Amino acid sequence: MSDVATNEPVALRLIDREFLIACAPEEREGLVEAATLLDRKMRELRANARAPSFERLAVLAAVSMTHELLALRKQQGGHDQQTAHRLAALRQRLEIALEGTDAQHRATQADLLPKA
Repeated sequence: MSDVATNEPVALRLIDREFLIACAPEEREGLVEAATLLDRKMRELRANARAPSFERLAVLAAVSMTHELLALRKQQGGHDQQTAHRLAALRQRLEIALEGTDAQHRATQADLLPKA
């Protein structure tokens, strides 16, 4: 979060509790969206548990959402690696093509030069 002087409090509701959190105006929308997602996850967990405390719901939601985030990062890392391999293969093909073009260019120039 940015400079404390420009931060403004935002009211966020999680289940039946309200929290005031200071944030920069440009971060407000993302923070509200994150709180909405967390609230939804906590309500989902509460529906499947027997009388859990707010704190327990918060921890379970945090662990669940962190697990999802790590799985997505791992999946994205695999995509990044595939992209890197594809780019390396394309670069190699391009270098070979350019070498061939350069060799043809030199041969053409040699044919145009007067022979001694």
